[in-house]
Amino acid sequence: MQEKCRILEHQQIAPHYFQLTLASAHVSANAKPGQFVQVRCSEKYDPLLHRPLSIHRISKKEKSFALLYEVVGKGTELLSQAKVGAELDVLGPLGNGFSIDKNIQTAILVGGGMGIAPLLSLVDKLKSENVKTIYALIGGKTKNSLLCVKDFKKLTAQVLLATDDGSCGEKGLVSDTLSNMLDKIQGTIYACGPRAMLKAVAKISAKNKLNCQVLMEARMACGIGTCLGCVIKTKAGYKKVCDDGPVFDSKEIIWQS
Repeated sequence: MQEKCRILEHQQIAPHYFQLTLASAHVSANAKPGQFVQVRCSEKYDPLLHRPLSIHRISKKEKSFALLYEVVGKGTELLSQAKVGAELDVLGPLGNGFSIDKNIQTAILVGGGMGIAPLLSLVDKLKSENVKTIYALIGGKTKNSLLCVKDFKKLTAQVLLATDDGSCGEKGLVSDTLSNMLDKIQGTIYACGPRAMLKAVAKISAKNKLNCQVLMEARMACGIGTCLGCVIKTKAGYKKVCDDGPVFDSKEIIWQS
């Protein structure tokens, strides 16, 4: 469904990172963690294409949803200038979200950089499904790129941090943190982040014989499976990230070197 959504809140949470809250009874009632929306970044048609943004939080009570995004180009630069009260053209919710098995006792969430964006709404959902133990592993290049740590700590039993430069948490990759953790703890893994991180997480999950769902990111134009601009290679052939995903079983994907 395409609609005009009014901006309720819009704030910068870190250098180059913004959180945008929009009013929408439709999206808030129908969205699932892992899904995304397509947002037109300005009232004009420059840039022409909508931008795909993962749904960060969902509030059915407030009839609103939040997006978390990084300013990386012209579109998101224009979006960052949007004011509270303005309306944005939004298409969604789109794609297939994370699935939660009824027998899950422990969930391990792995987010790298902006990959944490869809994981906070997943925590909300896991808690509503009475999943007993939730871990959040958050990775970034530096301390400043670790986002929403306080929000995760409010919701999860344990948060583990990793930075490439060692400025916060463990020094190294968040996938290494996961590997070390699995020596003592087992659970269902949910991951989102850079492709190299997801590949590493998939390999670790397979080694430990654990179920793992990954949210794949890709450049896309339409968001509804028409343009074929976001295909990835899987064991069942090529699939569209926007329509077949963006969430996939990590074992389905043929990871490119």
